[in-house]
Formats: sequence, structure tokens, C-alpha cells
Amino acid sequence: MSDRFFLDTNIFVYSFDQRSAAKAPRAKQLIREALTTQKGVISYQVVQEFFNVALKRFSQPMQIADAEQYLSTVFRPLLGVHSSQALYAEALHLHAQSGLSWYDSLIVSAAIQARCDLLFTEDLQHGQRFGTLQVRNPFL
Repeated sequence: MSDRFFLDTNIFVYSFDQRSAAKAPRAKQLIREALTTQKGVISYQVVQEFFNVALKRFSQPMQIADAEQYLSTVFRPLLGVHSSQALYAEALHLHAQSGLSWYDSLIVSAAIQARCDLLFTEDLQHGQRFGTLQVRNPFL
């Protein structure tokens, strides 16, 4: 096993969202672990989804300067999967086979492409497997 793990968007959102105060400590712990061990991975999709929420939906929207700082100090070191024909093709097959939503299929495909063992998210069923990739809800 590679011990690599993928962090879904909700982990980053919960680390900031005041309405999810109970989930923030665990989310921050996962992000710290991802950065310090260099075993955490995200995809371009996580960056896009996070900023969509952070810049518009947070009770106090993230300021551009803060977003730029977060992009360079947190997202850039973790960004391991970019959009590609292969990623889209794998996500299409996964979507057709599993019935996952398109965006969940992209996340799972990115985690598989990054050779992760774990996908931390609460958007999928805890314990669910996609080959060697296992879904884990870190807030249970």
C-alpha cells in the first residue's frame, strides 16, 4: 500500500466553516497530516469547488489575498491530479458502472489515478471500495 490519501472538498470547507465547528478540528488535523507527511493528494476539482464555496458561501467570504495565500501554501503542495482525457474517461466508466454522480466519479477517479489507498469524504458510503481505494468518512 502507498499510504497516500485523497481529501475531498468538504474536508477543506469544514476547516473554515463556522457552522460546522464540531467537524473543524478533524478536518484541520487531516489537512495538517496531508501537508506534513506529503502523502495527501487533491485534484484540480477540489480547488475549484472549495473556492466556489469560500468566495461566495462562507458566512464571511474569503478575501482574495487570503485565497491566494491558501492556494500557494495548502493547495499547491497537495495538488497531484489535473484534468486529462484519461481522468475523464475513467470517470465516465466509473459513473456508468457504479451510478455515482458525475462529480463523485471525478473525485474517485482522481484518487485512483493518484494511487491513493484512502479517500476521505462524507459524500460517499463509509467503507465503500473502488478496487484498492477505500472510502472513509472522517467524521464518524
